[in-house]
Amino acid sequence: MKIFDEIESEVQSYARSFPRVFHKAKGVFLHDTEGNQYLDFLAGAGTLNYGHNNPLFKKSLLDYIDSDGITHGLDMHTRAKGEFLETFNEVILKPRKLEYMVQFTGPTGTNAVEAAMKIARNVTGQQNIITFTNGFHGVSLGSLAATGNAHHRNAAGISLSGTHRMPYDGYLGDHIDTTEYLDKVLSDSSSGINSPAAVIVETVQGEGGINAASISWLKSLERVCRKHGVLLIVDDIQAGCGRTGTFFSFEEAGIQPDIVTLSKSLSGYGLPFAVVLMKPELDQWKPGEHNGTFRGNNLAFVTAKAAIDHYWRDDAFSKDIQRKGRLIAERLSDIAQRYGDGRFAVKGRGMFQGINCINGEFASKITHKAFQEGLIIETSGADDQVVKLLCPLIITDEHLQDGLDIIEASIKETCETSDRLPERRQFFNDSNNVVTLLNRLRKR
Repeated sequence: MKIFDEIESEVQSYARSFPRVFHKAKGVFLHDTEGNQYLDFLAGAGTLNYGHNNPLFKKSLLDYIDSDGITHGLDMHTRAKGEFLETFNEVILKPRKLEYMVQFTGPTGTNAVEAAMKIARNVTGQQNIITFTNGFHGVSLGSLAATGNAHHRNAAGISLSGTHRMPYDGYLGDHIDTTEYLDKVLSDSSSGINSPAAVIVETVQGEGGINAASISWLKSLERVCRKHGVLLIVDDIQAGCGRTGTFFSFEEAGIQPDIVTLSKSLSGYGLPFAVVLMKPELDQWKPGEHNGTFRGNNLAFVTAKAAIDHYWRDDAFSKDIQRKGRLIAERLSDIAQRYGDGRFAVKGRGMFQGINCINGEFASKITHKAFQEGLIIETSGADDQVVKLLCPLIITDEHLQDGLDIIEASIKETCETSDRLPERRQFFNDSNNVVTLLNRLRKR
């Protein structure tokens, strides 16, 4: 369709990687207008943990619409919002012994991050936020200041301030605990690091390259924050809602953040929805201090409640995610070893994993080949060097293996092509070979 080339902005991104017109989706598959089917290992960049058009949620949504339920309600009380809050509190928060107030922000992850940083600054009276190398928290200005990626930061058009950058777990090497450095600079009045309002962290850095913080590092980070009276914000927008194997990605570490941001798969259906969870004593907002016209997506309340009801009332779903995570890890490790020669490393946790390649060009060739074979998968990392798996959590073992088969075949072909290139270069670098080739062509 020419309309996309004619009037859609050049800012489009995923459309460049997957140049098709899609019109239908179900479960783990996308379909284009030419009748092609694609296995979806992108899943709305982690927004579709429960797959496309999940039938368990669809009926609840259609019934709600058919009954003329409230669609847009600003921040007014509605039955749909109340039922979501009750379910979220009883099924998610209380069993985990978490006591949080729930703030409904504008429906994007970056808006939730903006709100989280604002309330931390307002409550503490401090201005700066500690953030980490390779972190990604959004592209609105406040969130962008906390984001490390130069490509996004350079688009701001203005200097970005209000943050201090610290090395993430593993950034300085496997045997260096970077929380010790954080502790040191916060203890030293001459370090040049002002007393911060909060630390914001992803337990697994998705866009940063599937960098998974160790459990010990997360525990240590919480201890440092408590020692210095600094609030701990966990950005769980991509890693949360089950992606790592538990509803919150920080559960395994046994930590209790002061503030948590959630979005992406929270609605369960791909509907825009974001929240900030904060400890009760931090809820010091004045009415309307942080608002947004679309902070009351009642359709998302309906599907979010359905998602929690169907998947999180016991631990069966969580255990299945963990089992599939082990399956993915074993298969990716085998692929990395089989085609390795130092070119690959497996990264991540749960069903949030990827293969780190020698460079972005190599990773791009793999994902391009995978798309030709019917698999939608993208890259991440500072140089887009990580092939990132974000398949729906409800994927069957059969379809998961199908996707991994395509990844392996794409890696195999890319490696074989790459391995042949030096031979070709050597052939043409040898003048005798060039003469021989020209003579053969003349004889033909």
